[in-house]
Amino acid sequence: MIDTAHYQALGVPKDASADDIKRAYRKMARKYHPDVNPGPEADAKFKAAGAAYDVLSDPEKRAAYDRFGADWDQPRPEPDQDSRWQGGFAFDERDVNPDMFRAFFDQRGGPRAMRQDQHARLEVALEDAIRGATRTLSLQVPQIDASGHVTLQTRTIDLRVPKGILPGQQLRLRGQGMDGGDLFVEIAFAPHPIYRVEGRDLYVALPVTPWEAALGGKVRMPTPTGPVDLNIPADARQGQKLRLRGRGLPAAQKGDLFAELHIVNPPKLSPEARALYQRLAKEQPFNPRANLGV
Repeated sequence: MIDTAHYQALGVPKDASADDIKRAYRKMARKYHPDVNPGPEADAKFKAAGAAYDVLSDPEKRAAYDRFGADWDQPRPEPDQDSRWQGGFAFDERDVNPDMFRAFFDQRGGPRAMRQDQHARLEVALEDAIRGATRTLSLQVPQIDASGHVTLQTRTIDLRVPKGILPGQQLRLRGQGMDGGDLFVEIAFAPHPIYRVEGRDLYVALPVTPWEAALGGKVRMPTPTGPVDLNIPADARQGQKLRLRGRGLPAAQKGDLFAELHIVNPPKLSPEARALYQRLAKEQPFNPRANLGV
């Protein structure tokens, strides 16, 4: 029976895209994070979502999981007695013909080196794409021991993440694949607690008080390169977007940073503040439901 526990932990189907998996993980992480949802049940779901994302966000791990299920990372059993292992390939001797044999083995009978490209996925922080960084990539590489058994060994590569790279872009490392092939590394961004990425633009939800939205003025807001003062116009609206040009991802034509205004009421009003609101209600007649006919 095919194992789908990781897909169930994130609430996605087996054919979910990489973006669907990332969005589902973000949703589960926000919902069940111990800081916002303490308790053993939430903790178990938070850990299950993390374990599922670790596997499903990696194309190689996901492929192995889809094929072998919960035992995807375990050594595979030896081939049956009717097969012979040569250079990591299992052949039934009845199906081997001379032409196929020569394709895989050199004239001395040893396995022929086969140039193979490899693909991997590296998740980096948004800040790495903004400033550039060096990260270490770990790969599971099949190796053949003296008895012909295949084992997985870990190989690490120091990789330069160029400034301004986007999610989905690939880095090509020549000669770093199997037997001299190339290694293609797809870049993905780790979920960020503050910023949302759309192309080269960044978005941040910026909370403002009702009086800051009504009166306008300067408020402090974060940017990837440090906090700045943002001018809020008077009579600002919920969801209004204010643009900071050139504060997005770097490139020849830099992206922008958008502050999306979210009007937030105080958690509790003092008697004096409540009196001010009551006075405002009397002196500023306003019906936001007028267009609903009520």
